Amino acid sequence: MNQKEVNTMTLDELQDKLTQMQKSYKEARFTHVLSNLENPLQLRTQRRVIARLQTELNRRITQEV
Repeated sequence: MNQKEVNTMTLDELQDKLTQMQKSYKEARFTHVLSNLENPLQLRTQRRVIARLQTELNRRITQEV
């Protein structure tokens, strides 16, 4: 997910996607602890997507106020 996709999402979509990505990241991290993932770089990309979503959410919330 790139920044253009994040910018086009609505506030509700951002919140839903953030929740979904956080859940997915926790599951992947748990799986990685028990047995190695095929692609451990997947954790890094998920963290970065979560950061993009959180940044955009915070930006929109501060603009409303």
